[in-house]
Amino acid sequence: MPKTQELQLEESINKYYPFLMEIRKRLLFLATIFVVSAVGGFFYYERIVRIIVDFLSLDGINIVFTSPFQYLNLAVDVAFLVAVIVIFPVIIYQIITFLRPALKKSEYNLMISLIPIGFFLFIFGFIYGVVMMRYVMQLFFEKSVELNIGNMLDISSLLSKIVSTSTFMGLAFEFPIVVTALVKLKVIKLKVVSQQRVYAWFASLIFAAMLPPTDLLSLALLTMPLVILFEFTLLFNRLFSLRK
Repeated sequence: MPKTQELQLEESINKYYPFLMEIRKRLLFLATIFVVSAVGGFFYYERIVRIIVDFLSLDGINIVFTSPFQYLNLAVDVAFLVAVIVIFPVIIYQIITFLRPALKKSEYNLMISLIPIGFFLFIFGFIYGVVMMRYVMQLFFEKSVELNIGNMLDISSLLSKIVSTSTFMGLAFEFPIVVTALVKLKVIKLKVVSQQRVYAWFASLIFAAMLPPTDLLSLALLTMPLVILFEFTLLFNRLFSLRK
């Protein structure tokens, strides 16, 4: 390798090395938080499962284990659920603080102010997903009674579907925060986002269709809040721009 290229490579390494070490430190911190949260969820999974089952009001539905060691899968699912809920706001905070040197003071303050709103939206979306699964379970029970057919649910499979649906809904509810941040940082223009309305609605429909509930009413109930959030995001940013 020519000496000039060696010098350029060395300069690049020296230039980006502090940033890479900072990223490494933050990733190790996030991994630690995730593991600690998961361990807590693993050891308290029985209490958490009872809370979820009581909330779903599954009276009349037979909840069963289908293998002798399935409780381990259940504990792992609960551990993952707890870890995701705990680590989500920490990830957002770490990203914003990492980008702080590149942001103006007003931009940084805006990002910090969006953290509690983003956490609230994630929790709200997560709970909405749980409520939707509760509706599906009640529908399942009613149909089994109407048809005079016995019912039985695998607890591990049920919890897995609840976790996936609720987590993805929580992430989908972060759309207003992401768009608002990008608009305020002038990465994208609000007009461009508004022009993609039809595509956003279609993407919301496809996203909802990929979640576990398969009936048409569930599809509509999962799609509707995403469309409303998109329109509310446009309205909020327009009003904010006019006031400014």
